Amino acid sequence: MTATSSDSTPTWLKWLGVTARLPWIWILPTAYLFFMLFLPTVALLLKASTEGPARFWSIATSPIALDAYRVTFSTALVTAFINGVFGLLIAWVLVRYEFPFKKIIDAAVDLPFALPTSVAGLTLATVYSENGWIGSLFAPLGIKLAFTQWGVAIAMLLISLPFVVRTVQPVLTDLEREIEEAAWCLGASKFQTFWRVLLPPIMPAALTGIALGFSRAVGEYGSVVIVSSNTPYKDLIAPVLVFQRLEQYDYSGATVIGAVLLGISLALLVLINLLQAWGRRYG
Repeated sequence: MTATSSDSTPTWLKWLGVTARLPWIWILPTAYLFFMLFLPTVALLLKASTEGPARFWSIATSPIALDAYRVTFSTALVTAFINGVFGLLIAWVLVRYEFPFKKIIDAAVDLPFALPTSVAGLTLATVYSENGWIGSLFAPLGIKLAFTQWGVAIAMLLISLPFVVRTVQPVLTDLEREIEEAAWCLGASKFQTFWRVLLPPIMPAALTGIALGFSRAVGEYGSVVIVSSNTPYKDLIAPVLVFQRLEQYDYSGATVIGAVLLGISLALLVLINLLQAWGRRYG
C-alpha cells in the first residue's frame, strides 16, 4: 500500500516554500505588509528605473545630491548615537530614582511622538535663533545654531530621543537589583558592575532604539525644513531635496534620490541589526 501525503497545500504555495504545517494566520499580516510596505517600495524603484542606468547614475551622484546624502546620514548617525547615550541615562534615572514631577517628565518624553513636526520646527527655530533664549547665548561667540547644520542636528535629536528611552526603559525595569548586589559582594566596582553586568542585557535594546531613532531622523522633514536654511552644500538634507524636485515637477529625479535614500538607509539598518544580533550573542 502506498502512503499518501496529508499535505494539502496548493502547488503554487509549495513553490514559495509554504507547507500546510505553517499556520494560515500568516496570510493576513503578509498581505498587509505587501500592500503597505513592499508594493509602494517596488513602485518607487520601478519609477526610478524609468530614467535608465546612465541618467539614474547622473541624478543619484550629482554634487547637490551627494552633499544632501552627506548631511542627512552623517547628522542622523551622530544624533542617533548621542541619543543612545543620553536616552540610556534618561531611562536609567526614570527607572532607578524617585524625584518630584517624575511622572510628568516621563510623559513628556513621548511629546515628540505627538507634537506635529512643523510645530516642533517652529519651536526650535524660535528658541535656537540668534534672538532666541538659547541661540542668543551662542551668538556673541559667533556660533549660529538655527538655519545651519546645527539646526538640523537639534531637530533630529528632538524627534529621535523617545525611541531610545522607550526601548531601554522596559529592559531596565526587568533587571533584578540582586544581580548588582551580587556583583558588589564579589568585589566589583560600580563601573565594573555597569560595564560587565548591566550593559550586556541593555545593549540590544539600546541598539534597537538607536536604529529606530536613526530611521526617524533620516526621514524627518517637517521640523528640519523650518529650523534649517535648506541651502545646498550647507544644510540641505535629502528629504527636502526630494520635495524640491517635486515642486519642480521633476518626479523621476525625486524618485531616483528617494530610491538611493531607501537603499542607503536599508544598508545602515541591516548593519545596526547585525550589531544588535552580535550584542545578543556575545553580550
